[in-house]
Amino acid sequence: MRFDVITIFPEYLAPLELSLLGKAQETGKVELNLTNLRDYATDRHKTVDDTPYGGGAGMVMKPEPWGLALDQALANSPLAGDSQPLLIVPSPAGQVLTQQLAYQLAEEEQHIVFAPARYEGIDERVLNWAQQSFRVMPVSIGDYVLYGGEVAVMVMIEAITRLIPGAMGNPESLDEESHTGGLLEYPVYTKPATWRDQQVPSILLSGNHGAIARWRRDEQIIRTFERRYDMIKAYPQEGWDKKDRKLLQELHAAKKAAEQAAIA
Repeated sequence: MRFDVITIFPEYLAPLELSLLGKAQETGKVELNLTNLRDYATDRHKTVDDTPYGGGAGMVMKPEPWGLALDQALANSPLAGDSQPLLIVPSPAGQVLTQQLAYQLAEEEQHIVFAPARYEGIDERVLNWAQQSFRVMPVSIGDYVLYGGEVAVMVMIEAITRLIPGAMGNPESLDEESHTGGLLEYPVYTKPATWRDQQVPSILLSGNHGAIARWRRDEQIIRTFERRYDMIKAYPQEGWDKKDRKLLQELHAAKKAAEQAAIA
């Protein structure tokens, strides 16, 4: 997988050289290329922004540097023939990044170019023009606004890279974490068995692997029910077994009782 990031702050992405993501680069699982947008500015001040047509607050990123930088990213693309790189534009107006989308990108893409904006955004003509040579995808990491898109790019690169075969320290970790399989992850514990008068659940010390698996499944359902009920509603009905359904009935009953008690 090749990642290109075009930004006015290449140093902002230095953490991507650390830990497992850094090792993924060292082993050739991913290639990360940072491009300073100011290198493609055409004036001696390296200007990359200007005032918006029609007035309004803030500045808009100029099309000329972006066009030249994207030209270079396209020229360096490892894709052959008619294949087009994916251009991801971090934007609160884009589709929301999910674990499912991260899996899709990790499995299907070979070259992703990121265009993190600053100020009030990039001149819209850049994105319109880019559709001739790129597949353009605005992506949001949540319903909030940041100073710029670099943080979002780091989130996306890490979410995608850890799903690439060989880029995860223990690939089995991917099977049980939150959002994989449609539920949040169960709580985890390590030594010592007692810490500040708090005990590790006894079932985890029992050695009964079947009972431990059931406990973990129940805890996933309880945690998701309490914290992300939208995921419970979206979970496929055929995915619940008999014990799951019994637990869900108990949770719904407890929730209803609590609501009635609050009214009274």
